[in-house]
Amino acid sequence: MTKKILIWLLTTVLLTTASLAEAQQAKRLPRIGYLSGTGSEALTAVAFRRGLQDLGYIEGKNILIEYHDTGVTQDRISTLVAELVRLKVDVLVVSTGTTIRAAKQATKTIPIVMVTTEDPVATGLIDSLARPGGNVTGLTLLTRELSGKRLELLKEAVPSISRVGYLLPDSPDARIRFKEYEDAARPLKLQLQSLEVQRQNPDFERAFRAAAKGRARAHNG
Repeated sequence: MTKKILIWLLTTVLLTTASLAEAQQAKRLPRIGYLSGTGSEALTAVAFRRGLQDLGYIEGKNILIEYHDTGVTQDRISTLVAELVRLKVDVLVVSTGTTIRAAKQATKTIPIVMVTTEDPVATGLIDSLARPGGNVTGLTLLTRELSGKRLELLKEAVPSISRVGYLLPDSPDARIRFKEYEDAARPLKLQLQSLEVQRQNPDFERAFRAAAKGRARAHNG
């Protein structure tokens, strides 16, 4: 359902920009700048292109896609965004808080379609859900309530549990989610242990050793 809504939203933006482009230059194809943060370019690209094809948008025929994956090049995000802006793409599609912020800093005119799991209002990405403001629109998965529910289910499954390890990637988004879990853990009398890992080449073995040393009886992340 989320993918269908995203594709519908992106189609609306493209139809608008395509109409303007046709009026100015009949042969110019609308161009999408797509920045994925998954670290799996092939998988993400296939799903994205398939969704567009379902709506009649065929890459190279009536649309162009400039694809970049930032999952393994976090230090080059601003550079990748700047490259897409220089290419004068008609719309930017971004999927992480870091890429959304970089896109906002890079352009005030190109429409930005975001897909994020963080609260875009709390993190300052947009003014409000009803009126995002600026050139940003898109989707957010507000899963804050699920943080508490997951811990509740864990407590029910293991009533004696008192300490839970949380795998914490080195990103602002992850730290926000950790704070949400901390707030949910407090009334359940659970203590969260932060297990920090790098997004690039994460050392999970070291993280789990730290969890064992800290006597965490379950892990989340």
